[in-house]
Amino acid sequence: MENGSEKWNFQGNEELNASAISVRGVYNMLMESINNNEDKKPVIPLCRVDPTDNSLFRTTLDATDAVANALQSFNFNSYPPSSGGLYDARRAIADYLSSDLPNKLSPENVFVTAGGTQAIDIILPVIARPGANILLPRPGYPQYESRANCCLLEVRYFDLLPEREWEVDLDSLEALADENSVAMVLISPSNPCGNVFTYQHLKRVAETARKLGIFVISDEVYAHVAFGSNPFVSMGVFSSIVPVMTIGSLSKRWLVPGWRIGWFATCDPHGIFQKTGIVTNIINYLGVNSDAPTFLQAAIPQILERTKDDFFSKNLNIMREAANIFYDGCKEIPCLRCPHKPEGAMVAMVEINFSQLEGIIDDVDFCTKLAKEESVLLLPGVTLGLKNWLRISLAVDSSDLEDGLSRIKAFSHRHAKMP
Repeated sequence: MENGSEKWNFQGNEELNASAISVRGVYNMLMESINNNEDKKPVIPLCRVDPTDNSLFRTTLDATDAVANALQSFNFNSYPPSSGGLYDARRAIADYLSSDLPNKLSPENVFVTAGGTQAIDIILPVIARPGANILLPRPGYPQYESRANCCLLEVRYFDLLPEREWEVDLDSLEALADENSVAMVLISPSNPCGNVFTYQHLKRVAETARKLGIFVISDEVYAHVAFGSNPFVSMGVFSSIVPVMTIGSLSKRWLVPGWRIGWFATCDPHGIFQKTGIVTNIINYLGVNSDAPTFLQAAIPQILERTKDDFFSKNLNIMREAANIFYDGCKEIPCLRCPHKPEGAMVAMVEINFSQLEGIIDDVDFCTKLAKEESVLLLPGVTLGLKNWLRISLAVDSSDLEDGLSRIKAFSHRHAKMP
C-alpha cells in the first residue's frame, strides 16, 4: 500500500469493514441526528435493548448483596482460572441450566464469559476452518456476522417467517447447507423478533440440524423472559438428537447488562464435541482470551440460588403490559405492521409500508428522519438483515413507550402521501 513515495505493508481488514454496521454504531449515528437539531425533544431510546432505561426495572438485592459479599471478602481479587472460570460459578450455572434439561450438566460443560457477546467471540473462532460456513437467522443478531467475518467464516442466511410467528423456514435452511456447513444459530426467546419458539418447532429444527450434520448454537440470553402463550424451552432439551451449545447471561433476566456476566454450555450427552476436538479447542482458546471479573464470577452462585420467583414474575408482568401497549399502539400507525404480538425477549419487529409515505426511501432514512424530527430512536432492520423493517425495544417505561408511539404516529402523518 503506497502513500506518496512511501510503501507500507499493512492495511485495514476489509472483512471487518464489511461488518461495521452494529447496534452501537447505528445508535451513535441517530444520536448525532438528534444533537444537530436545535429544537430537539427529550430522547426516547427504542433502539437498543437496555432494561435499565425503564425506571421500574431494578435488579434484586439478592444480586447486589452477592456482588458486595464477594468484593468485601477480599478472596476474589486474583485472576480467575483460564480453563472456564471459577469452579463454584460453573457448578451453579450447570445446576441452574439443568433444571430445564432432561440430562444434568456438569461444571465441566460450562464456560464463564464476559457477557453473552464474548461467548459468541469464543465459539465462532473455535469452529472456523478454511472453507467452513455457518447458518444464521434472518433477521438476527448482528454480532454473529461481525465475528464470523473477523475469523473468515462464511455466513449463509436462512429465513424466519413473520407470517408463521417467525418460525424457521426449514426448507431454506436445508437448501443452504452443504458439506462445509458446521453450525446454525437459533435465538429464543428471539432478539429481534420477540417470539418464543414452541417445543414442537424446536424439535423439528434439531432433527433438521442432525440430518445436515451440523450442531446448534442456541442463543438463550433471554431465557425465561417469556410472557405470552409459549413457555421458554431450551434447545438443550433436544441434545440427544443434535449437539447443542447454549449461550446465557445475567444481563436481561437479572436486569444488569453492564455487569457483563455470561456463559456458554455444551449440551451433548453423546460426547460428540469431545470426539471432534471442539472442547479441546475451546479450552486452548480460553487460554489466550480475557476473563470475566473474578468477583462477579464469585457472586454467581448466590445470585442464581437465592433470587426469588416474585422478582421474575414482577418483571414479566411489566413486559407483558409493554407488549400490549406496543401492539395496540402500532395498529394506530398506518405505515407500520406488526405481524405478531411480542411474547418474549424485550423487542418487536415491524414492517414499514412505504406506499403510505412520501419522501422516505428506506428503513435507515425512516429512522434518521424520525430521530431528527421526533427524538425517537428505532433500529433499522437492515442492521439485522431485514431491510425496510424496524426493531423496537419494549424495555422502557410505559409512559415513554406511549409517548414514543404517539411521536411515530405524528411523524407518519407528517410524511403521509397525499390522497
